[in-house]
Amino acid sequence: MLIRFEVANFRSVLDPVELSMAAVDRDRPEARTVPKLGESLLSVAAIYGPNASGKSNIIAAMSWLTDAVRSSLRLWDDEIPVEPFAFADGRNRPAEFTAELLVAGVRFEYSIQVDRDAVRYEGLFHYPEKKRRRIFERDGSELVLQRGLGGLSGVRELLTPRTLALTIARRFDEPLVTEFAANLLRIRNVGLPWSRARLRDPVNDATIQWLKSRYGRLQAPPDPDESIGSVIEDREQALALLRMADLGIDDVVVEEHEFVLGQADGLSRSMVRPRIRLVHRTQDETILFDFAAESAGTRTWFYLIGPVLAALRRGSVLLFDELDASLHPTLSMQLIRLFHDPATNPRGAQLVFTSHDTSLLNELNRDEVWLTEKTQLGMTRLGALAEFAGERVRKSQNLERAYLHGRFGALPDVDRTELLRALGLIG
Repeated sequence: MLIRFEVANFRSVLDPVELSMAAVDRDRPEARTVPKLGESLLSVAAIYGPNASGKSNIIAAMSWLTDAVRSSLRLWDDEIPVEPFAFADGRNRPAEFTAELLVAGVRFEYSIQVDRDAVRYEGLFHYPEKKRRRIFERDGSELVLQRGLGGLSGVRELLTPRTLALTIARRFDEPLVTEFAANLLRIRNVGLPWSRARLRDPVNDATIQWLKSRYGRLQAPPDPDESIGSVIEDREQALALLRMADLGIDDVVVEEHEFVLGQADGLSRSMVRPRIRLVHRTQDETILFDFAAESAGTRTWFYLIGPVLAALRRGSVLLFDELDASLHPTLSMQLIRLFHDPATNPRGAQLVFTSHDTSLLNELNRDEVWLTEKTQLGMTRLGALAEFAGERVRKSQNLERAYLHGRFGALPDVDRTELLRALGLIG
């Protein structure tokens, strides 16, 4: 589970901002007690604020860190693709990222400082007995390992100024590192623009992996260790989530279909891709519609099924930017409830999303809401609603009404004067 995330000098964020999943109100099922941590952790966090206030950049920063750990060895040969704050002294300072995760009941802390030229600092620590212990720490090109982790000595040979030590270390057989890295890399983003491009490509869609049986006959499991029973269970879970949305869809047909790409030298070129058809049943008949004929909302919900079920099964983090732009409020509420309910979320999966939909505040507790606003210098500030402006927000307060009345700020400051003057309506 995610404990907290901190970022500084990334896009619109200059000074450090922190998103914490620690619960303020622990006396409810949604707050998961963690004995070794001495805290209870939340399964949902929502970020609200005006357009261009930096909500998406908080989500983007988390995604950037996971992508960095996944690909720094392969893709950072010439430059580190970090985006520092464009004003003030942002260009002269490193970007900083810190993620704290709960892995098998133990708290882990991972921090990096990078600029375009090099990794300036990197450290991985854990708290096996509530006391901080170093796993590895890197200052420039100097790497120090915890005693007893000689198996990671090979990391030094592969380390370059623009490669993260964790990217290399996770390839070695050291459980302390590999388990943390695996949990970090399970953080999945299904809302940012580059993710949407992947999300809406049926070939790469995770939902199809949950629908492994063709209409009317079961396919053999692709994984030899996976049983036919588990394939049926996965398919039924995916269909149940699809039917829950009340879209009038009863089943899904996934078939291999050959697409002709063209001809060259008298030979035709083709490729095999999945063809998705959704089964609509009425009282009198059954009709199969091609996926492309479905509404944008239906397609979005379909593609979310795989990532949502994977997160719930693994207990991982799901990031979603602009939840209200992709889903009907009713479906957004159902998604939040899936993560809230210990029955559907027994492993502590977490949903972190941004939204403008104030009706969702009725589904959220005060410690699950975060607010962004941009300062006059163009910097994003992130604050917890539960401690807004140093004043403790009442647990019983109607959050939607208070937010819309400007009680917490984080609303657009609309001034029509310039527009009316440009239209010639005022002098």
